[in-house]
Amino acid sequence: MAGGPEFVIVAGSSGAGRSTAANALEDVGWFVIDNLPPHLIGDVADMVARPGARLRRVALVAGTREYREDLVTAITQLRERNASVRVVYLDAPTDVLVRRYDDTRRRHPLHTGDQPAAVLAGQPSSAEPVAESVVDAIELERQLLADVRETADVVIDTGALNVHELRDRVRDEFGAPGDEPQMRTAVMSFGYKHGVPTEADLVFDCRFLPNPHWVPELRPYTGLHPGVRDWVLGQPATSTFLEHLMPLLQALLPSYRAEGKSYLTIALGCTGGRHRSVAIAEQVTHLLAGQGHDLHCRHRDIAR
Repeated sequence: MAGGPEFVIVAGSSGAGRSTAANALEDVGWFVIDNLPPHLIGDVADMVARPGARLRRVALVAGTREYREDLVTAITQLRERNASVRVVYLDAPTDVLVRRYDDTRRRHPLHTGDQPAAVLAGQPSSAEPVAESVVDAIELERQLLADVRETADVVIDTGALNVHELRDRVRDEFGAPGDEPQMRTAVMSFGYKHGVPTEADLVFDCRFLPNPHWVPELRPYTGLHPGVRDWVLGQPATSTFLEHLMPLLQALLPSYRAEGKSYLTIALGCTGGRHRSVAIAEQVTHLLAGQGHDLHCRHRDIAR
């Protein structure tokens, strides 16, 4: 189907980075469905092939519990539809996978541990393949996945890759020309008397600036009022503050984005969150918007 939907099937050893790969695909515009049973792949293909369907790039992440189903058959049937299908298989050396499980303290899906498989909630029944050690579970999973690996278009050994390097590799392989990961940046004002926002990544204190609260004709208004805004922005201390703050933010935002951060919150606070911080947050948003960032501005305490 020329010009039709594209599919990526993400498979591989548990702990090798399937979740990181899925997040990277989502960052560059793929619609990601995680832990999809193979027998439902055809249903997804039917859905996206319907007239008027808006999905063009779909990534399907196969979870370990579904490997016992015939994933290879599902992939073959999808390719027989003349769909664009690529399979990426992730793996890592056994010692690396063991270390990752030790670090995260999570149980391998095929590892029964010290208890019979049948009594472990969510684990395979005793009639299904299980292993009594993490190493055995990793090797058993590789056996179950041998045919899937054979059909893979891309095999990535993640043993020597950190999450950032794996994310970049997936983006390079499956991103369309011009795709770049997007980071949503929120600029917010707040009042220290109401508490520092817990979601803030960067916090800047504006309480050193002259306070329009003490100007009787400005006190009833907020930092959104032109009179208050012009008064705050007209202060020499404000000009000095912005002259130092803006180059810092312009340097930090691309670095946060390069590290794969999806959301960044910049918080600017004054005493009550109604005057100085509101005016500064609006100005920072205006200046950053001119740099092509994906921004929105909100004022947490402006109505208090």
